[in-house]
Amino acid sequence: MTHALKSISVAIGDLTSHPANVRSNSPETYESEAIAHLTASIGVLGIIQPLLVQKIDGKFGVLAGGRRRAALNELVADKTAKGFTNKTKIECRLVPDSCDVTTALSLAENITQAPMNAIDEFEAFARMMEVDGQSPETIAKTFGTTVAAVKGRLRYGLIHPDIRAAARAKTITLDTMKAFADHPSQAVQLEVYEALTSDDSYVQAYTVRQALKTRGVQVSDDIGAFVREDYEARGGPIAADLLEEHSVLEDTSLVEVIMVEKLTAAAEEARAQTGFAWAEALVRYDYGAMAEYGRVYPGPVEPDAAGQKRVDEITEELEKLQLEMEDETLETDAYNALYDRVDALEEEARDLQEAYSAEDLAQGGVIASWSNGKITLHVGLVRPEDKPEATAQTTSAGGTSGGTEGQGADAIVYPASLTQDLKTERAMALGAAMTLHPEATLDLTLFKLVTDVLGGMSATHAVKVEARREYRSHAKMDEIDGTSLEQVAEAHDALDLSWADEAKSPADQFAAFRALAAGEKAKLVAYATASTTQSCFARSAQSDSLMHDFEIEVMPDIRAHWTPNAALFNRFKKAWLLKILGEELGLAQEAVTLASMSKKEIVAFCDKLFAEPFATLTEAQQRAVAAWCPPMMQTTGGVSLDVDAQEDAAQAETVQAKAA
Repeated sequence: MTHALKSISVAIGDLTSHPANVRSNSPETYESEAIAHLTASIGVLGIIQPLLVQKIDGKFGVLAGGRRRAALNELVADKTAKGFTNKTKIECRLVPDSCDVTTALSLAENITQAPMNAIDEFEAFARMMEVDGQSPETIAKTFGTTVAAVKGRLRYGLIHPDIRAAARAKTITLDTMKAFADHPSQAVQLEVYEALTSDDSYVQAYTVRQALKTRGVQVSDDIGAFVREDYEARGGPIAADLLEEHSVLEDTSLVEVIMVEKLTAAAEEARAQTGFAWAEALVRYDYGAMAEYGRVYPGPVEPDAAGQKRVDEITEELEKLQLEMEDETLETDAYNALYDRVDALEEEARDLQEAYSAEDLAQGGVIASWSNGKITLHVGLVRPEDKPEATAQTTSAGGTSGGTEGQGADAIVYPASLTQDLKTERAMALGAAMTLHPEATLDLTLFKLVTDVLGGMSATHAVKVEARREYRSHAKMDEIDGTSLEQVAEAHDALDLSWADEAKSPADQFAAFRALAAGEKAKLVAYATASTTQSCFARSAQSDSLMHDFEIEVMPDIRAHWTPNAALFNRFKKAWLLKILGEELGLAQEAVTLASMSKKEIVAFCDKLFAEPFATLTEAQQRAVAAWCPPMMQTTGGVSLDVDAQEDAAQAETVQAKAA
């Protein structure tokens, strides 16, 4: 049976909820935000879809249209909304009292109000602008949304009709269709669409966007923003989009010309400041080609009186900043600000104390490239044809550098404070290695005790057995690699401490200790002895043959217990880091690229590199990264500092004098 529903005008104030409404379990009062768009639409267009109502106790219960009724109530409450009061009548459809399908009617009305097809919505917005002459602002007011949201939908509605038809027919996906909106020109859209679908292949949104990038540069791209002013001044064509940021600079050749001009000007300015021989521009940095370039570095010079005064001022300020940075209560932003200030001061001091030689200036140059949305200057590059090949070949073969390695202008020099801290880190690593070799460490400890008593002269001063834990100081203890600490903690957790019951007397503790298995005793002695290791560097066979051989046995590779990290690299000069990367790790290409970056960026790169060597490294580079450490830190092949040898010799002489 078909029910013919009578049209009726009902005052807003006479509308009420209906118990048969399928949404009656929902709150009668809707959230204002949830009906904002509907309220705005009704305020401008009125009720387009009549409500279904049925008489209930002198009122009209709403079977279908609860959200519309809520929107009407909002308009009544809004004193600025004209024409809406409780007496305002709206069109409804009256369901007869005898109707026994009220719930079915309510359900059907709700479930048939499916959301519009996305393409229908895009096209409807476009028609409102093109046919009805409405602006994005008036459309936004009608639907209670933002102008930006309207423009976004309009852009999709203005995609070429053939492409919209393909999306409607599901020949392409909706996302693929949307990708064509990246270029406002329908002609360009169609050309790209026909080219991509010519062989009936599946078209992806990513492929569309990549193809459209060759047809112009969006003004919101970093390059577009960089050249736009000059581009417009030269009359370059622009495909305007409803959303300004999606407008496109169509003449890519003109964009390229302007880019080269700007980069060349930046390179020339840097060349004039530094005094190099040439300057070039490179829009897209070619890592493969740039790896063939050489590089020159500034060497040390004596600053004049004014320069030296400034260096002294910088040194004093850096000391204060370092103390401030050690404040653990510093917020991240404050710490970063101090870091940047330190970086700037170190660079200023370096410029005052370094300079390029006349020979380097005569062959070096500057290349300006576009990278990460800004101009990047690569200073001190030497063209492949200008590189001193003979010198390079001799150096790589080891013919002339063997006796003077590290003595050049960019030689790595370890300051006293860093040297002392590295000694501490090596002692911690050695202690970790000793806990992992309990039998050998037990033998060492017993041997030292016996020889100290019976021999009259200590076999080594490297191990203290006065049962006193060695205090280890370090300027950046919280930031160094924690591998050795973790290994020692694991060794401690594995100790059998059942005998160390404080409730027992020393005699009972000793009895329990004696009952332990030999292996457990060895672990305990090794852990205790490891805790006494002093700050140290690798020892030579001449200064301490006992510890030299013992360290080779238990710690042939310090990298098993210690990893270089940002705490170390922060204390290196920028030139040292580049030297390590380029010469010691074989990452010459990366060193060339990083040379134009700040020390902070280089430190971050090194930290990531050593935390987990990149998969892109060659086998030789991976081996170099896995093995690298300051030379005095490594056991095998390590180079002992003269100061250590002198200290050990002095200690030996003191012991001999006491024995005499």
